[in-house]
Amino acid sequence: MSTQRIYNRVARLYDLLDLPFEYGRYRPIRRTLFEGVSGKVLDAGIGTGRNMAYYPEHGEVTGIDLSPAMLARAERRRERLGKTVDLHEMDVTKTDFSDDCFDHVVATFLFCVLDNHLQAPALRELERICKPQGRIHILEYAYSANSWKAFIMRLWAPWVRLVYGATFDRDTERYVEGAGLELVEKRFLFEDIIKLIVLKPR
Repeated sequence: MSTQRIYNRVARLYDLLDLPFEYGRYRPIRRTLFEGVSGKVLDAGIGTGRNMAYYPEHGEVTGIDLSPAMLARAERRRERLGKTVDLHEMDVTKTDFSDDCFDHVVATFLFCVLDNHLQAPALRELERICKPQGRIHILEYAYSANSWKAFIMRLWAPWVRLVYGATFDRDTERYVEGAGLELVEKRFLFEDIIKLIVLKPR
């Protein structure tokens, strides 16, 4: 099943399914993700708009997603929060944006969903639309180095793949150099399973 179909199917239940993780781990991570983010910002893979509450007050934010059903949820959240966010149905591997147009790009678990053959094209596209002095901020899952935690994650993996089309082992960093990007920072924000990767155009 395509990613778009997966998220059109799960959209109405997405926030409910994610609720324990949102309150248990994601909220402080989202706050950290947007520290220092300003100017013209792209939220790539905006989903239902969970990041909106943490957007910079004086930034100009655009959100894209492949799923119209997820975007419909994001539209409702935008109205509820009173946010100014420009929303578009768009594929992150081939956007309609001009070169060098965003100061910051944020992708929250987007690359966990992208199959391996889409990782490099997506990174190359983000490099194209990010300003030369801009930054790309990626949140991504990874398997824990702790054998017990990794075992639990592997038990969850089939469910995560079925419901979200996502995996815990994308290893987006391996495609960074080939996409014309440079690693600025990498650190874990939740235990050793959720990491922040910050990139910049070379």
